Amino acid sequence: MQRNKDTGRDRFTPAYRLLSRETLAGRSRSAREIQQACTLCGRRCGTARTQRPGQCRMQQTAWVASYGAHHGEEAPLRGRFGSGTIFFSSCNLNCVFCQNADISQTLAGSPVTSEELAGLMLSLQDQGCHNINLVSPSHVVAEILEALVIAAGHGLSLPLVWNTGGYDSPEALALLDGIVDIYMPDMKYSDAQTALEYSGIQDYPRINQEAVREMFRQTGDLQIDASGIATRGLLVRHLVLPGGLAGTPDIVRFLAEEISTDTYLNLMDQYRPCHQAALHPLLNRCITREEYQAALAAAQTAGLTRLDERRSFLSFL
Repeated sequence: MQRNKDTGRDRFTPAYRLLSRETLAGRSRSAREIQQACTLCGRRCGTARTQRPGQCRMQQTAWVASYGAHHGEEAPLRGRFGSGTIFFSSCNLNCVFCQNADISQTLAGSPVTSEELAGLMLSLQDQGCHNINLVSPSHVVAEILEALVIAAGHGLSLPLVWNTGGYDSPEALALLDGIVDIYMPDMKYSDAQTALEYSGIQDYPRINQEAVREMFRQTGDLQIDASGIATRGLLVRHLVLPGGLAGTPDIVRFLAEEISTDTYLNLMDQYRPCHQAALHPLLNRCITREEYQAALAAAQTAGLTRLDERRSFLSFL
């Protein structure tokens, strides 16, 4: 553990700093090779991204919509100085209720080279952020790994957060093993047909649960240092949907029984109809206070002990 001279905060050595530059570069090359018939996310579309965009709309260049110190993330990520977020454009999901559809469903922002993306990471470190928070990264694994090789070579030493919709492939997670410090996946649905209808993806529960198992195997329960900052581990987000569409009882039961009762779960209440939700009657309302309380009770009954309860009651009916 090292002391950050600028802020006085303790800084832990992130996982990727323990790998050789050759190992990091090898992972980056492997990701580029996989892009020739891409299976780097749960869609496994097999597109030759060297020639045309995949189902994620991307070829071989990442687009960044925005970046900066984010003070709205979970407390162990934002701390005093903020989480260093990089919001990638496009997404490997097509959620009809997406609250960031202007970013996730378009090529918003600007394309960035690997050198430029590395520069963003280093800039966020210079600002004093507690981590590098990669938002919607599943479709740009190769581009991120290329940038990380460069950034690490220039002194990047912040924990890496993989902030994902949870539709990640085994191939991608194998490349990220020993690189990502904090996995922050969504667990959106427990029912495959619901996921297909509202996010346009196949077999989400199985793929999502396999990904969460692997993320936990790599990093374990969320570890928080003496100053309250997360350094390593799994942090799960689950958005409560109207009418129980997310299948919350099944998801919290999975976490408690197959992952850990110490799983850090952010049980989110902020659903509101966005994007195309008005076209889907079951989604065209906010959740009720009673629905959130039922979700919270399900998590407690399942035995989960680390619940981040986001109770913004103003959003309730």
